[in-house]
Amino acid sequence: MGQKRRFVSRFREALHEFPSATTFVDLFGGSGLLSHVVKRERPDARVIYNDYDDFHLRIENVDRTNGIIAEIRTILADIPRQKKVSDPKRQAIIELLKRHERTGFVDYITVSSSILFSGNYATNIGQIEKQTLYNSTKQTPYVCNDYLDGLEIVKADYRELFTKHKDTPGVVFLVDPPYLATQTGHYENYWKLTDYLDVFTTIIRHPFFYFTSDKSSVIEFFEWMDAHGFGSPFHGTKRVDITSYLNYNSQYTDIMIYRS
Repeated sequence: MGQKRRFVSRFREALHEFPSATTFVDLFGGSGLLSHVVKRERPDARVIYNDYDDFHLRIENVDRTNGIIAEIRTILADIPRQKKVSDPKRQAIIELLKRHERTGFVDYITVSSSILFSGNYATNIGQIEKQTLYNSTKQTPYVCNDYLDGLEIVKADYRELFTKHKDTPGVVFLVDPPYLATQTGHYENYWKLTDYLDVFTTIIRHPFFYFTSDKSSVIEFFEWMDAHGFGSPFHGTKRVDITSYLNYNSQYTDIMIYRS
């Protein structure tokens, strides 16, 4: 699903290659990391964060989430790290989450990372009830102070947001869509190839940052298009590759492409 954290330092450097940029529009805002970094690195710029997944609710409830995880940590105090949780402790955790759900917001994505096997997550209590629980509890509280400060937070289809700002002077689009042919996580609908290709209308005539992975095959696709005379939206761009290792014999490459 990509790890933008690994791009942060290179992304910061590249932002200074956009001296005339006055507005950055984060079309697929996700966790807001790209928007956050832009606002900290370029406080002079207007930054529009498309919070389509309501990530701000998770930030606003971080103290509540820390409290829930602290309670889970107490329940699992005698269970070794990364070990399976069996009844009755498993049921105690499920009842704890149901109780908190009755009284307010539960950030299941964050909480589930503390009780599911590494790399897994859930978006509701039903998904958690169907899975084996493990003691992966975070040992320190999450800190999100001022994370979204200074951002203009909107919620819109990326096409509408692009249309609204495509003629804005000095605009730069941040484009980080679901990766083609990979897990789309908690996106509501599976992205078909046609949906994915529509995204490229946002970068053909504008400065942009675009994120993908070698697992999506998009680079290979446009190399083929270019070789057969159809052209590529990546002409005149710069590219940064970061290789990540899942284990000793499995790896993939995250890719950042940009044009100022």
